[in-house]
Amino acid sequence: MRPMYAAAALLLGLTACGSSTPPATSAAPSRGPITFLGGKFEAESVQKIVDAWNTAHPDEKVSVVLLPESADEQRRKLIQNAQTKSDAGDVILIDAVWTSEFAANRWVDELKLDTTGFLPTTIETAKYRDKLYAMPVFTGTGLLYYRTDLVKEPPRTWAEMKKICDEVLPEQKGMSCYGGQFDKYEGLTVNFSEAVASAGGELLDASGQPQLTSDAAKQAARFLADGFKSGMIPKEAITYKEEEGRVAFQEGKLLFYRNWAYGYEAAQKTDGSSKVNGKFDVAPIPGLNGPGAGTLGGNNLAVSAFSKHKQTAQDFVAFMTSADQIKAFAQTSSMPVPRTAIYEDPAMIEKYPYLPALKEGILAAKPRPKAVKYGDVTAAIQESAYAIVTGAKPVEQGLSELQAALGPLLK
Repeated sequence: MRPMYAAAALLLGLTACGSSTPPATSAAPSRGPITFLGGKFEAESVQKIVDAWNTAHPDEKVSVVLLPESADEQRRKLIQNAQTKSDAGDVILIDAVWTSEFAANRWVDELKLDTTGFLPTTIETAKYRDKLYAMPVFTGTGLLYYRTDLVKEPPRTWAEMKKICDEVLPEQKGMSCYGGQFDKYEGLTVNFSEAVASAGGELLDASGQPQLTSDAAKQAARFLADGFKSGMIPKEAITYKEEEGRVAFQEGKLLFYRNWAYGYEAAQKTDGSSKVNGKFDVAPIPGLNGPGAGTLGGNNLAVSAFSKHKQTAQDFVAFMTSADQIKAFAQTSSMPVPRTAIYEDPAMIEKYPYLPALKEGILAAKPRPKAVKYGDVTAAIQESAYAIVTGAKPVEQGLSELQAALGPLLK
């Protein structure tokens, strides 16, 4: 995910103030200077917030240490720290889907913070066994970008999308129907999960058992596999991550494109980098029989179990995710945030017209599998999904093998 989000996006670029945090009590043994571990994205904005915190809390200053740019490398480094019980990071930024893994292994502490005012689905990503182990700072789900100069109304189903493409594309030289993220990385897990959920299925049932041989999973896999086979999804999309597809859409090569909200701002640019400025909009992703269900993405803040100043770390998390700070950030960045009020603010909707569609998508979104061995789980999904979409394995065989592979990993 982008970076996902996925995990490359860091924190809040906003004007901070100390009023939302209790006064420092340096005499307490769990208070004192802390280190924040996060990615490189928006590092300057993060430093501004840290500077503001440090001014208000001279005895509890925060230092920033940047992790590798790759989300996989970030996860590897954080796990390495945890396994060696390192106190190198007090507050850590984790992908929303890592929460269960980090909590189950006792690498992060349970938090006692107020979750009022957050979108319910975002709080669920911060829980493990109904207890809070993180706080969401970014959120998001897949949106369908589409060309408003060529499409009257966005499709609500896969069949409607194909029909529109069949009608429009014969007159559009060099344009393909649909793209997503299909390279063999976390984005493929996200896109595959979305397809299954959008067909009415689920990767795991309520008890945590895999459901990859269901009719819904088969219909979802066929949608993707047939899309590549027929050319509805261009063959080059097998190498798409977020940015490759975003560029293709902005260059006019795609009629429809699934991406996160961050792409909206880039597609609006008038500096010549986007050929679709003023010619696109976004909508919830389509599904088998109606609007689909996107995968819930985002990033959470957690407190390391090995921190020596845990109270300061928890207060810093509360400060960064407070209503005032989230709003200030939203006024300066299109990165989706987890507080409900932003999506109901007329001024914010005027600034970011996609907010209503994004809120609808987030509330309908489904999380990726909450697995303690998530790294192994997503690797198995990517392996099977890639074989299916490339045609290397028939749908039924690929899904059956994935069902068998996930069983032991989810015990």
